[in-house]
Amino acid sequence: MTAVTRPLSSAGRLPEPFLTSGTSSFTEFLAGYAPELMPSSARATGSVALEAPHGTTIVAVTFPGGVAVAGDRRATMGNVIAQRDIEKVHAADDYSVVGIAGTAGLALELVRLFQVELEHYEKIEGTVLSIEGKANRLAAMIRSNLGLAMQGLAVVPLFAGYDPETGDGKIYSYDVTGGRYKEQDFHAVGSGGMFARGALRKFYRDDFTAEEAATACIQSLYDAADDDSATGGPDLMRGIYPVVAIVTADGHRTLDDDEMSELVHRVVDARNTRPDGPEAPLL
Repeated sequence: MTAVTRPLSSAGRLPEPFLTSGTSSFTEFLAGYAPELMPSSARATGSVALEAPHGTTIVAVTFPGGVAVAGDRRATMGNVIAQRDIEKVHAADDYSVVGIAGTAGLALELVRLFQVELEHYEKIEGTVLSIEGKANRLAAMIRSNLGLAMQGLAVVPLFAGYDPETGDGKIYSYDVTGGRYKEQDFHAVGSGGMFARGALRKFYRDDFTAEEAATACIQSLYDAADDDSATGGPDLMRGIYPVVAIVTADGHRTLDDDEMSELVHRVVDARNTRPDGPEAPLL
């Protein structure tokens, strides 16, 4: 985010807004003090919506004691691959992550602002927001982007995290108006989301381990890439794998390249035998 360059006062002190107690929301403070720095202050003209890189697909799967969130690595610009190794899953704080879908540049800016929002709240209030409070804050930020969304520059993230009150993982999805929806068990967003959800319905279990949940995410992204050209599958030649984050009571952790290589090769090797993926029991 561009740095705020407001001048100091004549006494060399910070301007008055920085010294006055007010809201615990950083986005509200920024909107009042420097609204031009808000992501929603941008304006789309002409065919910019078609030319802006877009990112998909994001999936999330709960398991006892946590949640796994994964994203493919492809960004597209119309029918062109704009980037092969974009990272779409980012830590919001120690116990929550955001997966971005939609206009990539705006989505990344929104994630950075959301990270500051949560840190600012913690510093001002001396405590962390609840998982539902975090989801509500993100909804308000998405709602402020509605003008750009109506011009084709939509940001529709998937938010997930660990809830210390219940000891479970939680998943929240959104629409472009900022509507917030609590999902059960698993969910997926983006252009390949419907294919990923279909795959997860086939083999989701409520007794997954963290590794099994991560594998389910990879399997669903593989199926999404099989049917959606905007979703990138594992690129074994370049060593580009999906990004998978695990969130539990121990905090947030992104699987490293060695872990992802092992999981991805296991999935791809199985697909060489059965291209359509694992069988699901009929009953």
